[in-house]
Amino acid sequence: MSSAKLYPPSKKASSSANPLPQLIQTPSGMALVELQGTINLPQDADGEELKNVELGRIDFPDYVPDAMGSAWMSRVHLYIGQHQRLNGEVKKLPKAIAVVQRRENRVMTGSGGDVAERGENLEVVEIVKYKLIFSNRPEPVNTANAS
Repeated sequence: MSSAKLYPPSKKASSSANPLPQLIQTPSGMALVELQGTINLPQDADGEELKNVELGRIDFPDYVPDAMGSAWMSRVHLYIGQHQRLNGEVKKLPKAIAVVQRRENRVMTGSGGDVAERGENLEVVEIVKYKLIFSNRPEPVNTANAS
């Protein structure tokens, strides 16, 4: 059996560079993205997928800052490249999901002196309460709307 200690988010930002992409932020916090189908990324001349390709841009057309309610959640757009748009909606998850990351052992100072942490330690990064659902085929759009 394996176990790990779980900690709340730290107050200070992590100094190490994160190789993962930035997480998706909605007006109400982080969210999961649910897509139907396959994403075909561009390839180079050798048939290898290109690195650091922007998948798309998420837009909340009905969101108004400081407005009350959740009417903005009924419509969200994901622009893919310059010519396609997926229409979707924001849904509340039945159960919230914690995003955790591994953290290095630290030295804690207490009334008994310094104590070094041991074993596996995880830290909560965020609690995700919503998901963006894109269940329909993409529709064509002109270049002006996609940029």
